[in-house]
Amino acid sequence: MVRVYYSGRFRKSVKRLNEKQQAQLARLVVLLKENPFDSLLHTKSLSGRLAGIYSFRITREYRVLFRFLSPDEILLIDVGGRKDIYR
Repeated sequence: MVRVYYSGRFRKSVKRLNEKQQAQLARLVVLLKENPFDSLLHTKSLSGRLAGIYSFRITREYRVLFRFLSPDEILLIDVGGRKDIYR
């Protein structure tokens, strides 16, 4: 099982999500802890200036950015709309 840490930016961004999105995020974090590459997460490795960072889907519109601190530790960096999160 992977240990998950939350950045201050992530915690702040989660508060902007509605209740349904927050509930979905909570379910997906449980999956992330079990297997960061579970097919339900749609995990993607990012490139360019975001190399070394990964994303997973909450909904079609919302994504979570994270990175591995070690093979068994993940830092959740931010959450937001897919059009804005990668900037």
